[in-house]
Amino acid sequence: MKNILLGATLALAVSLPVGAQSPEPVDLDMVGRIRQEALHRSQVMDTLNHLTEVIGPRLTNSPGYQRAADWTGQRLRDWGVANVRQEAVDDLGRGWEFSEGGIEMLSPRALPLHALPRAWTPGTSGAVEGEAMFAKLESKADLEKFKGKLRGKVVFTDALRPYKPGEQADFHRHDAKSMDELIAFPMPRPRTAEERRNDARQYKERLEFTPLLNKFLVDEGVVGTVGISSWDNGIVRVTGGGSRKGAAESDGVPAFVMIAEHYNTVMRALDRKEAVRLRLRSDARYTTAASGPGYNVIAEIPGSGPQRDEIVMIGAHLDSWHAGSGANDNGAGVAVMMEAMRILKAVGARPNRTIRIGLWTGEEQGLLGSRAYVDKHLARYPEPADAGERALPLSMREDKGTLQKLPGYEKFSVYFNMDNGSGKIRGVYAQENMAAVPVFEAWLKPFHDLGATTVTQRNTGSTDHIAFDAVGLPGFQFVQDRLDYFSNVHHTHLDVHDHASADDLRQASAIVAAFAYNAAQRRGRFPRKAHVD
Repeated sequence: MKNILLGATLALAVSLPVGAQSPEPVDLDMVGRIRQEALHRSQVMDTLNHLTEVIGPRLTNSPGYQRAADWTGQRLRDWGVANVRQEAVDDLGRGWEFSEGGIEMLSPRALPLHALPRAWTPGTSGAVEGEAMFAKLESKADLEKFKGKLRGKVVFTDALRPYKPGEQADFHRHDAKSMDELIAFPMPRPRTAEERRNDARQYKERLEFTPLLNKFLVDEGVVGTVGISSWDNGIVRVTGGGSRKGAAESDGVPAFVMIAEHYNTVMRALDRKEAVRLRLRSDARYTTAASGPGYNVIAEIPGSGPQRDEIVMIGAHLDSWHAGSGANDNGAGVAVMMEAMRILKAVGARPNRTIRIGLWTGEEQGLLGSRAYVDKHLARYPEPADAGERALPLSMREDKGTLQKLPGYEKFSVYFNMDNGSGKIRGVYAQENMAAVPVFEAWLKPFHDLGATTVTQRNTGSTDHIAFDAVGLPGFQFVQDRLDYFSNVHHTHLDVHDHASADDLRQASAIVAAFAYNAAQRRGRFPRKAHVD
């Protein structure tokens, strides 16, 4: 399909009369200058190094996140990018951080157990000890079953999971076969009304159960909880727990995630009826007493042409999880988007439309920063009157209501996002926007020699372009080589600088800068697909 579409585009260009413009003109002189700056004078790894090695993890609303927001803003100012500002995103939860944590087995033998604390869970206030015990705590009935039996215990909350050797290589780059497979569009299966209702019911039950569980653990005198990492091979894959919002909710007890191989060691000992005594320590701490606002970082290269009040936007999420340094999720995307802005300033680009960058907070908690930006500047759905519906994510609501378009809606052209690690760009997901295909084909052609060749109609989700796509605005994510993103680094303690590919990030920076410039210069606003409220 890719070759057919590209061939059709080229054939159309050849058939035009002499002197006529191609259907999607590309300023190859500017693209050439962008390539030279990106490939020969790159600063993308300098940016990534500071974000990850100097600042480190950037958990939403943590001191580390704020240091990153301040530094990225100043860096953009230093490059001459204009109108740098931090825009508030309300009620993002409490600040939290940790610098040390772990678990030791004291008996039946001494063994360090590799584990890290969950975000937004309390620390241990020094070393604490308790006896390990397995308890499934997934429902109100489970809480009744274990009432009065957990005092002084370290509760292991997951069943033993047998080790499963990997069947694919840890490190992956696309080849011709995998790229051809990516072109094929999977036939969608619409979800039934009953399936949607079941999803909403389960979501509400989880929301209601978590505070009950936290309070139960405290009331029962539990020393701490331990869960199993979702990946094997010594990888700690850990996200959040406790209470991010705080307020009247219980914080729960210190909570850890342990590598699967050590977790299973404890579980086998318990199966043998051995008494397993553990020592826990975590200096985790809340850095704010209550939920407060966080901040997106916004900056721009002002347009200088007739459409200067129209916006082309690029972005990536600045927040990360806490176990690693957030190098690939998503320091890589942040560094590329910042580098694209630096490149455009360095080559003297004077875009027709304004090119704006957004570095988002709260992506890991549900695209909170990008959604807040869209709600404030572009479009939003009305809040439901029913409290139960308000508690649901927009995608789960029975009736979203009528989209309320703000003045910025018609002045917005397109948004490009990067958030799949540091792998090179191989193309772009068109999100079922058929009119985008010939545009993207033309923009990618100067980068075929760098491996970027493919436009697929597939949708991809779970990151910030969805905030724009959900209200009918063009929002796109790039196709990338996944490297070891989904085998070693995603939400793990291995998400560090060493797993980022410098050459790939230079290539991606060139493509993003060119896409932003091309979008700012094209004759019309970027085409939109039909949007159904």
